Amino acid sequence: MSNKVKGVLKNAFIVAVLTLLSRVLGLVREMLQSRLIGAGVEQSAFTLAFAIPNMMRKLFGEGALTSAFVPIFKSTVEEDGLEAANKLSRAVMTMVLLLLGAIISFSLAGTLTALRFANSYRAKLILELVAILLPYMLAICGAAFGMGVLNALGRFKASGFMPAFLNIVWIFSLSVLLFFPGVSLASRIRFVSAMILLGGFLQMAFMLYCMRRAGVAILPSFSWWKTEKVRLVWRNLGLAAIGTGAVQANYMLDQVLGQMASPWAAGVIGYAERLMDLPLGIIGVAFGTVLLPAFSGFFAHDDLDGAKTVFVSSLRNQILVMLPASVGICVLAPEIVNVIYEGGSFDSISTLRVSRGLFVYSAGLCFFSIHKMLVPWFHAQKNMKTPLRVALLTVCSNAALNIAAVFLLPEEFRHVGLAASTVFCSFLGCACLWCKAVSLTGSFGFFKIRNDIFKMVFCAVVMGLAVHFARKALETDHELLNLSMLVSLGAFVYGVLIFSFNLASLKSIL
Repeated sequence: MSNKVKGVLKNAFIVAVLTLLSRVLGLVREMLQSRLIGAGVEQSAFTLAFAIPNMMRKLFGEGALTSAFVPIFKSTVEEDGLEAANKLSRAVMTMVLLLLGAIISFSLAGTLTALRFANSYRAKLILELVAILLPYMLAICGAAFGMGVLNALGRFKASGFMPAFLNIVWIFSLSVLLFFPGVSLASRIRFVSAMILLGGFLQMAFMLYCMRRAGVAILPSFSWWKTEKVRLVWRNLGLAAIGTGAVQANYMLDQVLGQMASPWAAGVIGYAERLMDLPLGIIGVAFGTVLLPAFSGFFAHDDLDGAKTVFVSSLRNQILVMLPASVGICVLAPEIVNVIYEGGSFDSISTLRVSRGLFVYSAGLCFFSIHKMLVPWFHAQKNMKTPLRVALLTVCSNAALNIAAVFLLPEEFRHVGLAASTVFCSFLGCACLWCKAVSLTGSFGFFKIRNDIFKMVFCAVVMGLAVHFARKALETDHELLNLSMLVSLGAFVYGVLIFSFNLASLKSIL
């Protein structure tokens, strides 16, 4: 295995471990929130309100801006040195924060005006939570920009640890509520939202401190605004933002359609998505985070073969982990939701609804993770148009399928239709991006790992069957013990089969 592949795997491992810490904390957070808030109107209102700053984070944080900025920042470091890259980052960051400040001010004024005319409990609660969470946009986008800078410099530890700040504050706020059982659900979610705002600014302060330690100044700069590289960042940002904005607009449409589907649908979908974030964040996001600066470095030196080698190796290692995760979640969806969420305000009906959504989402786990590898492949080449076209195609398809699901399916299965649409469109996006990448840069050499992937599929299917039949044989009433035994059995069966095949991907990970 080449040193280039080893470097990517090492960095991906660092990000994965630190992301695991954040995801485990997030799991604890979700367990507390499900019991203290439930899966009703309050959780749905929070899910919709929190989607707004998350949408801006995708546009001006780790989404479009990172995709447009990191390749140019990386090439500037390689060609002109850190000092020039420093000036570039200061100019871009200043412009972004000023733009965000203006957006937040106008949005907050509009939200407070709309609040005066709201005439229902749900509408008032949504607008109140939006007003609380709007300033979080500035904090999380500033923090995400810092992540992009540090990742481009090969400093993955700080950016990997940063999300843990929010979860720590979030868990603290929920733990405080345990001592006040008489507080209403609406007051609880307002308090949690205020603490999320605090956590966001802690994240931003931490990332700015780490940037300064890395030699990148954090003071605002009004010079370099008219340089060619800054213009190139904004041109690429415009293209990436259209695609990301279309995806986020579609996500907001999903939230609205979820509210139309039933009062609880948006909250239920949110709980299912956050369970998927555990394996996806540990592996998929880890590779996606590392591959953008890695690919940018290869393309800056015109090393197409090196980029392809890293891509294929990363693809094989992702599938090795994501396949059993997908099959395991699919088989054990009811048990997972029961153990993690059920209790307090989260009843057995909520468990059934979330497990149905989780079952469908699990089928798309591999597609979600592969998509996070394909998009950086194009962005590292400063090709923003191809992901944009594919994003628009998938957004239109998803919107049509979601509308059909809401109006054609029974109420209890509308959220399942929304989840199925997401999975199908992720597969469609991966297929389009893969075909376009092959047509532009030639074959990746997928045939070299084809047999390995067939073996992984076989091992995952056998593991799923073993867990399925073992589940029927268990008669203990302890849900946590049952789930632990089944997960252990699945890991053992898959591990033994993989070792018996002596796959190269297993050796590289070890």
